[in-house]
Amino acid sequence: MNQITLIQALKKRKQLSLYRIRYPRESPQKTHIKVANQYYLNFCSNDYLGLASHPKLIQSFQKSVQKEGVGSGAANLITGYSVAHQQLESALAEWTGRESALLFSNGYLANLGIMTALIKRKDTLTQDQLNHASLLDAGILCRAKLQRYRHLNTNHLTAILDKSIQKNKFIATESIFSMNGDQAPLPQLAQIATMYQATLIVDDAHGIGVLGKHGAGSLSYHGLSQQEAPILMGTLGKAFGLIGAFVAGSTALIETLIQYARTYIYTTALPASIAETALVSLKIIQSESWRRHKLYDNITYFKTKMASLSIKLLPSNTAIQPLFIGEASTALQVAYFLKSQSILVSAIRPPTVPIDTSRLRITLSTEHTFQQIDQLVLALKAACEAYSIKTTDRLL
Repeated sequence: MNQITLIQALKKRKQLSLYRIRYPRESPQKTHIKVANQYYLNFCSNDYLGLASHPKLIQSFQKSVQKEGVGSGAANLITGYSVAHQQLESALAEWTGRESALLFSNGYLANLGIMTALIKRKDTLTQDQLNHASLLDAGILCRAKLQRYRHLNTNHLTAILDKSIQKNKFIATESIFSMNGDQAPLPQLAQIATMYQATLIVDDAHGIGVLGKHGAGSLSYHGLSQQEAPILMGTLGKAFGLIGAFVAGSTALIETLIQYARTYIYTTALPASIAETALVSLKIIQSESWRRHKLYDNITYFKTKMASLSIKLLPSNTAIQPLFIGEASTALQVAYFLKSQSILVSAIRPPTVPIDTSRLRITLSTEHTFQQIDQLVLALKAACEAYSIKTTDRLL
């Protein structure tokens, strides 16, 4: 592909209002962030519990770097794996009620590692239509028979499985869908998996730390055992305020991933300082339940205020609150309008979401105040009026 072809493709992307632009942040990740020498009220972050800049995490990281150094220096199976990694894996397994856990460098690599290690060409993999790109890409790379069921539609899932002749079956879903904020019917999916002798894979990136007893995630919230939901993937880059991910399940599962997951074997290990700091973050998540309560107070407050103005949001009871727009160009214009009001909200456009379903993805944090939410709500009201947006609680 030559330069002219690349330039033409980029030009077309701009014309379709799909061009992505990075805005370098000049301050810590908080409710107010500095971009291009200006401060904005931030409703874009996945730092749900406000831990990314927590003093205890900063102190732990600094202390650990002095002791462990900056980088891990090698892959996990060479000399990159440390006592800190081992301690964090044990703590994560106990917290989530699983036998064992394995750290990955990020959630994308974790999902790729799970599927390419466990699912073979002759197997069948059925995924929710709106699963995260990492799950869908992993499904393609594992080369199994990949089918996608309509979003949250368990009847469509069972209809697909009824026709499946493959011996080994897998079902993959997000727990909380990253661009919708709605939740998968995990108890029903677990029942279906048992009925069809399928293995259920749950990506709990947006539930871990936020839902369940002591924040142990969506599976804990629904009371699903390791047998009912054998494969759990959680991230450290959202509620934990750090970076990284883990897979939790049976000892046999984790040992298999250590032997066969290429994205684990051939990747430099997370720095030990991240693992040690994640242990501090885990203790805060477990002990400071007020953070989860405050987050859900903020969610309820935001939804109530928007409803009082007759502005409909997509159905979500989580920190992800999408406002459906439709056209990508309009979503981008509304995001720019909010930016002019010193508020940052992401305009989510294709290919992240299907064509004609562009939206604003509003994410709430424990750290937001009701006054800040009021500021956002008034700005959204003005934006809807300025751009004649007819809101809906349904996707096309």
